[in-house]
Amino acid sequence: MAEFKDFNFKLMVVEALMYGDETLTPAFSIDERFRARGVDDLYSHVYENGWEHTVLEESRAYFEALEISDELLATVDELVLDGGNQVFYECSPVWDGEDDLFDVRSLDDLPLLPNLKRVLGADMVAVPGKEEVFAARGVAVVC
Repeated sequence: MAEFKDFNFKLMVVEALMYGDETLTPAFSIDERFRARGVDDLYSHVYENGWEHTVLEESRAYFEALEISDELLATVDELVLDGGNQVFYECSPVWDGEDDLFDVRSLDDLPLLPNLKRVLGADMVAVPGKEEVFAARGVAVVC
């Protein structure tokens, strides 16, 4: 199984496979997990606990431990980095997209996606020289 170096890069891959293609199952739902513990209003619960500008520990633990096969990784040909991605909600249910919480800080995981052809929203990639890195791998970038 692949090991990711950048948690946020992994989240982009999870978005593509779990919430986009729906090939990585079962889909993680933070709402379901909190409802099972008796929390009906997750939004208020997050604010009451001061978790509004962070990745919830339960979500981080789940996604960090999530194994993604090389076969599934090979199916990823496009990544979409957008503040409205479902995976961001699952990690930080009240995140407003106004900070760099989910910015990708390393492209060391690019070799895990041998068939990646396009990245949309690359402005969420906070890596100097990212255009050259993507171009060297034949990946088209749309900001």
